[in-house]
Amino acid sequence: MLRRGPRTGTPADLLVVGLGNPGADYEGTRHNVGADTVLLLARRHGAHLKRWKYQATAAEVVLDGHRVALAIPLTYMNESGNAVAPLARRFGVDPEQIVIVHDELDLSPAVVRVKEGGGLAGHNGLRSIERSLKSSAFLRVRIGIGKPPDPRRGADHVLKGFSKREREEMGVALEVAADAVEAIVHEGIASAMTRFNAH
Repeated sequence: MLRRGPRTGTPADLLVVGLGNPGADYEGTRHNVGADTVLLLARRHGAHLKRWKYQATAAEVVLDGHRVALAIPLTYMNESGNAVAPLARRFGVDPEQIVIVHDELDLSPAVVRVKEGGGLAGHNGLRSIERSLKSSAFLRVRIGIGKPPDPRRGADHVLKGFSKREREEMGVALEVAADAVEAIVHEGIASAMTRFNAH
């Protein structure tokens, strides 16, 4: 189901990248829900993300016979492409074999959607990745964090933590996002979009 491109590194069928900002100051913030999802996936499959020379932590797992690389950039969000492009070369994947898990202002909090290519919705991390890959064909698992009451406060909003109630809702959303990644692996992108975008 996953398209195979030319391999220039360790074979992988899919590269899954969770976006966020590095360091303890950003843990648990809205901008880091993508990274949190990849950490959850690693725990589910008994993997430990280790620091690589590609400005990222990464690990490989095998899901239903598919080799899947999990990674979290150690760059800041706006420079995510500096990690994703070298990782793509390392694992020999094309943009269509990369899944970016990220926060999404345009979705209500805790809503999860799957997307194939398309626009970037003003997301600086996605913009950096598009620039580095010279393509926007990568797949996305989008996790809603909602818009701030004041549109001019978007930068502050994404760096905020969650209330107790929001943390509980987001905990469920991260599980759903991890399920969505697994669905892409097992079923392919079209089936995953039908399943996770239907409600």
